[in-house]
Amino acid sequence: MRVLVVDDDEQIRRALRINLEARDYVVDEAVTGDDALARLAGDPDLIVLDLGLPGLSGVDVVRAVRRSNDVPILVLSGRTESADKVEALDAGANDYVTKPFSIDELLARIRALTRSPVLESVIFGDVRVDLARHLVTRGDDEVRLTPTEWGVLEVLVRNPDRLVGKREILTTVWGPSYGSEDAYLRLYLAQLRKKLEVEPARPRHLLTEPGLGYRFRP
Repeated sequence: MRVLVVDDDEQIRRALRINLEARDYVVDEAVTGDDALARLAGDPDLIVLDLGLPGLSGVDVVRAVRRSNDVPILVLSGRTESADKVEALDAGANDYVTKPFSIDELLARIRALTRSPVLESVIFGDVRVDLARHLVTRGDDEVRLTPTEWGVLEVLVRNPDRLVGKREILTTVWGPSYGSEDAYLRLYLAQLRKKLEVEPARPRHLLTEPGLGYRFRP
């Protein structure tokens, strides 16, 4: 598995390289946005990207990558404002971790982004989601979902542990003309939690990332 680390902080690049290589990742490094784009020729399986780069910004790098490449992009940045996170996710980043960070959390996010997407069924708590048959059961009982509820649930369970941006869910389930109808998502997530969570008011699996999107935690 090849990871491209893009950061102008030498200490962070070194820490990531040591931890990733210890887990058998092959690590390539870039200091600037232009250098990162040039290194796409190395065909990385994942990009770990800082936003505050000299020259071409991290968000511009995301946009440039997305014109021709769907490689997963994990933003690793000291910027904590929701607006910065939303801009990066809307540009095409797949997840966002803020500095300072836990290396264990970062590695878990990397595993989630590089996990094989081929799934037949997903189990969490007493719920089983049969993706092939479009069937949800809780214990011995079938759970009736509307087509839209199923669409939202499918997007989340096919991306375990990954932050899925609001725009991504909206355009996938409702279509490309939808992108800012946040109220739709709040409504359908509330309905799904009532049907699938033990404590809907304190969900353990269908989680909200305030201002950003949602995350399915198996």
